Amino acid sequence: MKRIEAFILYSDPAKASLTISQLEASGVVSKCYALTVKSEQSAACEVIKVDSFDSTAAIKAIAEKATADYTLLYRNGDALRLGYHALQRMLKIADDSGAVMCYADHYQERNGVQTKAPVIDYQQGSLRDEFEFGSLILIKTEALKQAATAMTEAYSYAGFYDMRLRLSEMGRLEHINEYLYSEVALDLRSSGETIFDYQNPDNRRQQIEMEQSVTDYLKRVGAYLEPGAYKTLNLKEGNFEVECTVIIPVLNRVRTIGDAIESVLKQKADFKYNLIVVDNHSTDGTSELIERYATDDRVIHLIPERNDLGIGGCWNLGADDSRCGRFVIGLDSDDVYKTDQVLATMVAEFYRSGSAMVVGGYEITDFDLNILPPGKILHNEWTEDNGRNNLLRVNGIGGPRAFYTPVFREIHLPNTCYGEDYAMGLYISRHYHVGRVWDVMTCARRWDDNTDANLDVTAMNANNVYKDRIRTWELRARIAENKREILNNNNK
Repeated sequence: MKRIEAFILYSDPAKASLTISQLEASGVVSKCYALTVKSEQSAACEVIKVDSFDSTAAIKAIAEKATADYTLLYRNGDALRLGYHALQRMLKIADDSGAVMCYADHYQERNGVQTKAPVIDYQQGSLRDEFEFGSLILIKTEALKQAATAMTEAYSYAGFYDMRLRLSEMGRLEHINEYLYSEVALDLRSSGETIFDYQNPDNRRQQIEMEQSVTDYLKRVGAYLEPGAYKTLNLKEGNFEVECTVIIPVLNRVRTIGDAIESVLKQKADFKYNLIVVDNHSTDGTSELIERYATDDRVIHLIPERNDLGIGGCWNLGADDSRCGRFVIGLDSDDVYKTDQVLATMVAEFYRSGSAMVVGGYEITDFDLNILPPGKILHNEWTEDNGRNNLLRVNGIGGPRAFYTPVFREIHLPNTCYGEDYAMGLYISRHYHVGRVWDVMTCARRWDDNTDANLDVTAMNANNVYKDRIRTWELRARIAENKREILNNNNK
């Protein structure tokens, strides 16, 4: 029978002892090691001192020690509770499937309550550094050693990320959709709080390492985009009645739509602009409120003839309208523009940078516009040289988002209510320059009827599966286009 060696994070003697005793009692773990950052700690097994748990040095230390067929990592400092014959099951699936790595659904204890914590399948585009594997991971030792040998950068934070990207190049990262263990949840924050972790300035060093790791990965698989290779645009082409159009998709937002519309009508610019409100069959009084504003000839109230439009479809309907301007800028029905210069600023950036898309910054506020943590979201991880590569690692491009209408009409957004803007950003950044406005343009209001502030695990998983799928499609497209370019150059 194949054997396992286990490596656990050591932070508390009693908890480590419980974990080790379970592992040793499983019948398939031949030896346990404890990873610690404190040299004075001791455990009921061999201790390996590392500089940090996620460093390259830690991965290499594990790979050097590992001698069994499979290596088990337990990346949670609290006590592990294994399911009945859980490791035998993981070992069998790993062996039968030929996977280089296996991870599983599990239970989490939050404030004394046990809940299910399902994870999702790993795709080619699962490049988010926060992809959730759970704490218990089984790796084929031969693959681990190969990955560790290839890891040449000495990362302090991106060692595990670098390793799993390299493992994904070797074979399958297999999701076992069975609940095989229990752990204590170490992060008790809501989804609305955790989604901005990569924007936290305190995490900047980690983010730089993750970006370097994913950039090297993209180069290895042939998906890397060189800086400055963009299609050129003549932004003056075509005839448009107005220079700029704001599009607001809305469904049942009677409490907020008036504020959003008024923030648009207060805009000051030396060009003509209008507003298209795409009212997706509201039933709460939103439609009637919009009609009151439609007495202003700048306001166009559209109600779709069809009933199958998501947010992306509503955007498409507005952008396809003959009254849409040269540039189209978005505003969520919950939100308001920060100043009366937003349209002027965003349009000026189009002409300054020759971009097909311009993205601004926003600020998280409550309903009454009081600033909430983390405050400004400017997406400083975007750089002129590498932003479009790093975009495959992070989960958003920022906002508000504005587009050169002829390019928008060539592509259109996916007809979804999540990730539609991210998909467009990936596609446009592959072909065209994306301009940035490094200032707050929008107040993104969080209130009791927001849809993304406190999602349960099922909704979060569904969103992450879709965005990973978008990245998978984009990754494949970039690889294919790079291959065609190489072939064309070779034939010249």
